[in-house]
Amino acid sequence: MTLLATFKHISSKNADYGAAEAYLTFEHDEFTMKPTLDENGRLIPREDYRISSLNCEGEDFAVACMRANLRYEKNQRREDVKSHHYIISFDPRDGPDNGLTVDRAQELGEKFCAEHFPGHQALICTHPDGHNHSGNIHVHIVINSLRIEEVPFLPYMDRPADTKAGCKHRCTDAALRYFKSEVMEMCHREGLYQIDLLNGSKERITEREYWAAKKGQLALDKENAAREAAGQPTKPTKFETDKAKLRRTIRQALSQAASFDEFSSLLLREGVTVKESRGRLSYLTPDRTKPITARKLGDDFDKAAVLALLTQNAHRAAEQTKAIPEYPAAVKKPLQGEKTTKTTPADNTLQRMVDREAKRAEGKGVGYDRWASKHNLKQMAATVTAYQQYGFSSPEELDEACSAAYAAMQESLTELKQVEKTLNGKKELQRQVLAYSKTRPVRDGLKQQKNAKAKAAYRQKHESDFIIADAAARYFRENGISKLPSYKALQAEIESLIKEKNSGYNDYRAKREEYRRLQTVKGNIDQILRRERKPVKRQEQER
Repeated sequence: MTLLATFKHISSKNADYGAAEAYLTFEHDEFTMKPTLDENGRLIPREDYRISSLNCEGEDFAVACMRANLRYEKNQRREDVKSHHYIISFDPRDGPDNGLTVDRAQELGEKFCAEHFPGHQALICTHPDGHNHSGNIHVHIVINSLRIEEVPFLPYMDRPADTKAGCKHRCTDAALRYFKSEVMEMCHREGLYQIDLLNGSKERITEREYWAAKKGQLALDKENAAREAAGQPTKPTKFETDKAKLRRTIRQALSQAASFDEFSSLLLREGVTVKESRGRLSYLTPDRTKPITARKLGDDFDKAAVLALLTQNAHRAAEQTKAIPEYPAAVKKPLQGEKTTKTTPADNTLQRMVDREAKRAEGKGVGYDRWASKHNLKQMAATVTAYQQYGFSSPEELDEACSAAYAAMQESLTELKQVEKTLNGKKELQRQVLAYSKTRPVRDGLKQQKNAKAKAAYRQKHESDFIIADAAARYFRENGISKLPSYKALQAEIESLIKEKNSGYNDYRAKREEYRRLQTVKGNIDQILRRERKPVKRQEQER
């Protein structure tokens, strides 16, 4: 599964609210989900977690939830959904790269919970790592499905009951999309890594497939260990699910084919039949009677992606078949050298060189100077490699590249800010539309009053609602809005802007990193050139 920031939802019918807190605070087996015990049969507490509660009024979460359920006579049946479990998982790189800590993630989780699940009793718990030990900080938010307070009408709500105390939380598809968009917004605001959660992924791995791969890998490791102990040959060390094998087979065919017919025939040799229905591809393997749709495999395997890759392969094959002119050795050798350096993988460890003279003037000792000398030698080599990768022939070209990178970064930032401004405007419009819509029953009631005295008394009785309605109407007039947009159309527009913002955000980050890398190369090159000039000056003075 992807390690970038993700958002998951799990509904639970377990009436034991204490089980949720026990899972969050004690170690559990990742496969059986049973508590892990020490040699004395006692529960093992989790390490370095943070936990807090919301709307529990000082009581234990489980006790507070059961009291509320009894008071409103809800969640008494076995089939009732008792709680909702939301998980916000951050990118493992956010810790070292963006300074995300467990405490900061806990603050973000508490704020997210208070903003999007008001009126619900909740537990917020942050763990520093997941069961896959990838270092991804993640926040668990467990809420009682029952709402104990009346709350404002939020953008993901679509029924009047969604705001009332004594009614239950509903996680609809629209609500889940809204929560995902808010997670993306939170990551943008905090400067964290983020992918587009609203669109599909290149490889769509479900929770079920993920755990099937984990369990299969564990069983394979045990079998190989037993075979090795018995002196028998072992099986392949990596377990693959049926879908993973199918993805690998399709990718192999795509890497060789230049047309759809060739792609189909290559798959047919492997026993896989490609079918097309209503413009969508599906793949039938020999051991199945029902084909697997491309949507279940990922966006890389749908019709548009497959045809685009086949077109690229066809163009590449046509270019390779063209006659290649023979160049003289004097021209051919530099071209080959340039190609070799440009295809070298980028060195992500490039850092600024240390100004040893300045550090010595600051009072740094011999030990630090010795380390700085070794550090500078490594960075000199990395800088020269990067310089060659970019294909620069002079420092002036490097300066031009830095200026161009800075201009591209600023242009991307300007576009991002413009999208943010438009998005904020649409969100404010949505807020005003929701507020105005909520006052509709009160406004309709005013029309039913028969005389001015009754209307004045009615307005005074519902003064707060009319203040909200008048403020919203004033906002509409000031912005030239004569016809209010529908909620669905407005939400779709906001989601589209969030997608655009996410794309622009990632583009800006990439251009900023490129500019910083070029600046590092430039600074190091300047320091290397200054270092080479100094001995020349000393020789001239000696003469």
